[in-house]
Amino acid sequence: MIHKHAAYYLQHLKSDLPAGLVVFLVALPLCLGIALASGAPLFSGLIAGMVGGLVVSWLSGSQLCVSGPAAGLTVIVMTAIQTLGSFQALLVACILAGMMQLALGYLRAGIIGAFFPAAVIEGMLAAIGLILIIKQIPHATGYDSHYEGDESYMDETAQASFLDVFSALNGISPGAVIISTVALVLLIVWGLPALKRLPLLARIPGPLMAVVWGVAYQLICTRFAPEWAVSAKHLVNLPVSASPGDFLSYFTLPNSGYLAHLANPQLYVTAATIAVIASLETLLSLEATDKLDPLKRLAPTNRELKAQGVGNILSGLLGGLPITAVIVRSAANINAGGKTRIACFCHGLLLLLSVVFLAKYLNGIPLACLSAILLHTGYKLANPRLFRQFYRKGMNQFLPFVITVLAILSTDLLAGMAIGMVIGLFFVMKANYHAAITLIQEDMHFTLMFNKDVSFLNKALLRKLILRIPANCTVVLDARKAGFIDHDIMEILNNFLATAPDDGISVEIIDLYGKEKIHQHQAIVIKG
Repeated sequence: MIHKHAAYYLQHLKSDLPAGLVVFLVALPLCLGIALASGAPLFSGLIAGMVGGLVVSWLSGSQLCVSGPAAGLTVIVMTAIQTLGSFQALLVACILAGMMQLALGYLRAGIIGAFFPAAVIEGMLAAIGLILIIKQIPHATGYDSHYEGDESYMDETAQASFLDVFSALNGISPGAVIISTVALVLLIVWGLPALKRLPLLARIPGPLMAVVWGVAYQLICTRFAPEWAVSAKHLVNLPVSASPGDFLSYFTLPNSGYLAHLANPQLYVTAATIAVIASLETLLSLEATDKLDPLKRLAPTNRELKAQGVGNILSGLLGGLPITAVIVRSAANINAGGKTRIACFCHGLLLLLSVVFLAKYLNGIPLACLSAILLHTGYKLANPRLFRQFYRKGMNQFLPFVITVLAILSTDLLAGMAIGMVIGLFFVMKANYHAAITLIQEDMHFTLMFNKDVSFLNKALLRKLILRIPANCTVVLDARKAGFIDHDIMEILNNFLATAPDDGISVEIIDLYGKEKIHQHQAIVIKG
């Protein structure tokens, strides 16, 4: 059930409030960096994060999925601004994309997310974990500050990301290394069962302690040992509002110029691209979040598309970037102990309050301690035990899993998922192919059994099995487990029945005929 009463949220408040703080601390530099990488105003990234937290969290059917600006849309947004000629035109495209997503939700297009095999989804999570580790190593050593790379792995950044890992070893900042190393140790220690048995410490999330450590180190070193402090460019960098008027000036509200952009055909192409890519990323993230949910809840996909549609319409109207459900922030939410949508809402509320009141204080947080949080999250997603588990399940599970990981690492999220889907579907069809029809032999008595519905895809297998049946035997055609038998299959069976007497084969038929059509009473349609 997705409708929860107030008591449900209150009982999880002690977990959700700290988790919301952690998600806020992780989301803050990502919102700014994605806006910077997109060639958009920095505040547009924060607006998108606020809308995702304050609005989409309540409209969504997911209790744990976090929405906001996505690095996967960075190139699309940058290209759109250049192609359409202005940031304002992008905002109009964002509004139209939201309307398209709303339509997709009402057309029940969310069912697409259910067709991704579990091995492919787990492969996506493991790949994102490895990407996080690769992307965050330079941050953790104080070498680089490409915020936009934290959640994406696009063609144009793949080579640079690997080079950054090696270059980071030659550009180490001692202060950043100390902060990230101690923060990682804190996160590992905080996850030990022995520590969780201590009531007081168990209530404090490890990521929060990592941030407190980073701020304390920076303050102490700035005052007593400046050479060991991290430089300003490796700290969180928020725009500081001098007054409420300054804050309101960051928003880009609709005006008469919006209508002029509607005459540009390229606007609709851009809007459709954003709608499709954002919807796919949302469905993938939602599916992955459901798998990570410790309470094993299922979120309605169509409702999620509607929520994202409303979010993009609102973000475009306020001057924000396009938004999607994002797996990295969702995973950080779960890793920090989040249980309900309150955690996501708190992260949005903190983004709002931070811009208005706390910007100058938050600008003292080192990026290195945030990197440690993401490195820890990445390790949990790409735990070596996961690879061993899939290997033990057999090649039909292990190969789709590993190929998805490698494809995402070498291309990008969507292309890698497409490759993983093709491999996954191949193994599903292969398993279906062999499981649909079986031939059982007992001396000269054979049973040709249809274990499930059979289609033209099983023609080759059926021919192969029929050719194994020798002359002068008895055969039972048992179709009791099949609800539907394709016309092509029936044609092969009728040909076999016609020629069987010539070979001295005696055939007994059980519940074979009348299954060429799918009967209406077999389908149960649930509306809503």
